Amino acid sequence: MKPRPVRTTCAYCGVGCGIEATASAGRSVTIKGDRAHPANQGKLCSKGTHLGETVGPEGRLLHPMIGDAQVSWDVALGEVAGRMRSAIEEHGPDAVAFYVSGQLLTEDYYVANKLLKGFVGSANIDTNSRLCMASAVAAHNRAFGEDVVPCSYEDLDCADLIVLVGSNTAWCHPVIWQRIEKLRERRGARLVVIDPRRTETAEGADLHIPVAPDGDVALFNALLGAMRDKGRLDRKFIDAQCDVPEAYIEGLDAAAHGISPAKFEKLVALVADRERMVTLFSQGANQSVCGTDKGNSIINFHLATGRINRLGAGPFSITGQPNAMGGREVGGLANMLACHLGFSQGELDAVSTFWDAPNLCTGPGLKAVDMFRAVHDGRIKFIWVMATNPAVSMPDAGFVREALAQCPTVVVSDIIADTDTARLAHIRLPAMGWAEKDGTVTNSERFISRQRGFLPAPGEARADWRIICDVAGKLGFGEAFDFANSAAVFREYAGMTGLAGEHGKVLDLTRWADCSDDEYDAMEPFQWGGRHPLKQGFSTPSGKAQIVPVQSPDKAEPEGRFVLNTGRYRDHWHTMTRTGLSATLSIHRREPLLEIAPADAERVGVKDGGLAQVSTAYGQSLYRVAISEGQVAGQLFVPMHFTDANSRGGRTGRLVHPLTDPVSGQPGFKNVPAEIEPFAPDWRAFLLTREELEPACEYWVRARVKDGWLTEIAGMGAVDADALLPAGTRLEVTDIKRGMLRVTVQDEAGALLAALFATRTGQLPDRYWITRQFAAPEASTAELVAGRPATPMPDRGKLVCLCHDVGEKTIEAAVAEGGDSVEAVGKATCAGTNCGSCRPIIARLIERQRAFLNEAAE
Repeated sequence: MKPRPVRTTCAYCGVGCGIEATASAGRSVTIKGDRAHPANQGKLCSKGTHLGETVGPEGRLLHPMIGDAQVSWDVALGEVAGRMRSAIEEHGPDAVAFYVSGQLLTEDYYVANKLLKGFVGSANIDTNSRLCMASAVAAHNRAFGEDVVPCSYEDLDCADLIVLVGSNTAWCHPVIWQRIEKLRERRGARLVVIDPRRTETAEGADLHIPVAPDGDVALFNALLGAMRDKGRLDRKFIDAQCDVPEAYIEGLDAAAHGISPAKFEKLVALVADRERMVTLFSQGANQSVCGTDKGNSIINFHLATGRINRLGAGPFSITGQPNAMGGREVGGLANMLACHLGFSQGELDAVSTFWDAPNLCTGPGLKAVDMFRAVHDGRIKFIWVMATNPAVSMPDAGFVREALAQCPTVVVSDIIADTDTARLAHIRLPAMGWAEKDGTVTNSERFISRQRGFLPAPGEARADWRIICDVAGKLGFGEAFDFANSAAVFREYAGMTGLAGEHGKVLDLTRWADCSDDEYDAMEPFQWGGRHPLKQGFSTPSGKAQIVPVQSPDKAEPEGRFVLNTGRYRDHWHTMTRTGLSATLSIHRREPLLEIAPADAERVGVKDGGLAQVSTAYGQSLYRVAISEGQVAGQLFVPMHFTDANSRGGRTGRLVHPLTDPVSGQPGFKNVPAEIEPFAPDWRAFLLTREELEPACEYWVRARVKDGWLTEIAGMGAVDADALLPAGTRLEVTDIKRGMLRVTVQDEAGALLAALFATRTGQLPDRYWITRQFAAPEASTAELVAGRPATPMPDRGKLVCLCHDVGEKTIEAAVAEGGDSVEAVGKATCAGTNCGSCRPIIARLIERQRAFLNEAAE
């Protein structure tokens, strides 16, 4: 019988794309976009397209573990509950903390929040969403009285102007990028990108504004001042719908924008003439010590110009995780109680009654950075980390590791056995992964979708909500956590949102409070609040939106020669515990790159493709140098993804300062004083193996390839080939003069086990052909040690389109044959026709190749 597809939701960003997953034997899965889902209408990005490569059993945590000993679930749960109970009895409820994740489902979040806040009596539950969306939450609460995104994706389809603030949308939200591209083709909408870097998103814009780090508040204040001077404020909307501090708007200086006057003039002209304007803002705005003020400066602009609560207009915070919104809704942040409620006595009384909570907390708990400080200084004795990896992702990650290492009890619920955080755990609990879990998620536009399991749980893995409820039972709270299934959890949560309505909030899911299990199973995506949830009024005491006075932060004297910025790569996710398993997704960026402007590279003596050490007041790490015209002088960019589990370089979390926004508590990842210096190893190498390897050398990074692993290596002294290679029959080639060593290793049956390529002064061969040979059943060891095929292959150039495996040279050839647009190149080569995130690169290649052809013709 042919397997039937299961409609579920993507595991990655907050776009919330629908997926059809069809499972077959051996955990093999076919992934397609769900054409019926309103978020993506069948489209997927590269990460979503290749989800099937990440659901195998490799690396999974299969059984409960205490230390290195496998134990039964009953023993593990008893140990968790016993340690938690002891911490509470000896030190009080605030000695316990949960650090959770936007990777959890809403049902998981709900029971975790209920247990800690309602029954343990502590609000020390925070989430990795604190690292990406907390400033947007705070800005919404200040302006609207509630954390409500006032827009929908439909607004993107109707806008005349899209302004992207701190968002490399083509890489980080590619399906939204496709939507923007179609809008521009259909309506002639204009695109402005406000970003310090000239990203691939910025390259495709009508106007790129390279704002200085943390210069957004000054820019939007000046823009609002310019609209005032042009008579473009909506006075009627302001009078009827807004509370405005006296003389605030009148006092804004339209000249204090902080960018070139010519660019500001262009921005003002674009904005003044296009009232249908959506401003999408993301991590570049939020991850700042003034992130909340940035959010409010954007919202202020939209309120004062009336560009909100209408089709094609509004301030739109685009979320980074698949269920950051669901966590915010249930109250999974330390400064929230539950269901958009705070800690007023009336709200506390309502929640206490609803939960019949014996030990309800009475005030906010510790936010993420402060939580780990409390772990470090001993105030928190028990911390339970769920579905996240703070030893990598937190700022000042070295400090966080110290904190976890000295904490009396660290519990980790995860799907992966070996993560940087799991290495510090006393108890590890095997959780179900994306392909096995059942529940709901909420995307950036407030659409709630079902996530449905389509593979059996491996080993003894359990749903997170079930693990939490089982611990609650061991603590004596079983009756309040006696949920039969995820549908029962959702029903209780949906009913609880009625409390939000009683306290003047918009959040309302009460129509689902009595749904049957079958109705829950069949749930279609639905949007709470409608297209524009604040159109009937705001959740403030006055019923009006608040225009919040914000001012640009004082400019501090630079502490280093450079400012370090951090961010995401297109094809990787968080700390790569999932995407790092995909050979396809690992192709785009196999190493952590330090992106630096050409003049800066020359000044400090670093070479493209060489190594450099980045140092801050908090730590240092090595990176591969990538000289980039898109970098502004004095600024550096590095990725966030690499960990001790897959590298000895690129440890960005160790570099970032723990300074936070005073309102939201969100760390500032984007503006860190830094220094760099070249690192000159004695030798460089790469190694292909069937099994994972952690070399003992100064720099190494491991990436998945088909049927094995590719490890880039650099070190001092001599190359210790014996330590790097497995046992077997060797074919070895050396060149003492150039310091070259090449070795292949085969087993007794002649199967290729490993291949090492090392040099002191020469060039290493091309990885693309060699990794393909390594996966070939009849690979020639003679060709491998030569580093090239006996018959030369066509040079495809650098890979551009991951989805269709198209290189630069293929695209250049298509342009030479008349492909004069991205669409024409796509038709000829298929490049850019799936996820669309490579389309800006294709456009750049078309422009470059045209210039070359025109010059050749002259």
